[in-house]
Amino acid sequence: MLPTFVIGLREGVEAALIVGIIAAFLRQENRMDALRHVWAGVGVAVLLCAAVGVTLHLVDTDLPQRQQEGLETIVGLAAVGMVTFMIVWMRRHARGLRKELERNAAGALAQGSIIALVAMAFFAVLREGFETAVFLLAAFQSAANPGAAGAGAVIGVAVAIAIGWGIYRGGVRINLSRFFRLTALVLVLVAAGLLAQAAHTAHEAGWLNLLQDQALDLSWLIVPGSVTSSLLTGMLGLQPQPTVAEAAVYLLYAVPMAAYVLWPQRSRPRAPAPQTA
Repeated sequence: MLPTFVIGLREGVEAALIVGIIAAFLRQENRMDALRHVWAGVGVAVLLCAAVGVTLHLVDTDLPQRQQEGLETIVGLAAVGMVTFMIVWMRRHARGLRKELERNAAGALAQGSIIALVAMAFFAVLREGFETAVFLLAAFQSAANPGAAGAGAVIGVAVAIAIGWGIYRGGVRINLSRFFRLTALVLVLVAAGLLAQAAHTAHEAGWLNLLQDQALDLSWLIVPGSVTSSLLTGMLGLQPQPTVAEAAVYLLYAVPMAAYVLWPQRSRPRAPAPQTA
């Protein structure tokens, strides 16, 4: 439940943040006509993302067993690639995101282009929604309790919508750098678990037959039905008896990505104050 909650919250906040900033700017400029078009673009993007998620699920259930394992491998790798790009992009742009969006929105209004504003909101929601659909599908495939995983995703998206609404109304202020760093660290561990799961499904599909010896035995710690099993398997993606391939890809992804997320960012040097005679 916790991994899907973080996925829904993180992806939802990114989309809600962009849409909330654009909507708040239009509200301040008293351009309610443009705001209605923005909400319409957001609604269309949400429907398209839902259609993508349902289509991927239907395709997965209709395939034979080996092809299902192959599709799950592809979905898992795509989810890891998306979350990696998302973490890197947001680390670089979180601080100046609001000013950049408001500057782009002001430029679009100055040119009289409502389509540009709608496109900004539409593609923001479409990108985050598509990433969410792929990432959640991969998380559901590896979840022991799909019902709890679905509840976590719904709660995460609901909290993200509430944060976005608060940003739109002007009553919510969050430290974006800290928020995205904390959620990024959790997502790194979730993505590492998905990568290990992808190594397992790739073996089941007949794509990976190397390094299949048992790496270590964690059955003494990961007991099915226990709290530690729920945390370590559901949250970190650890298995009781991982193979060498699963353990290798987990560590090769988790260690450098966690170091990247926790590494302090350089503060931008301030422009020197103008000298006066």
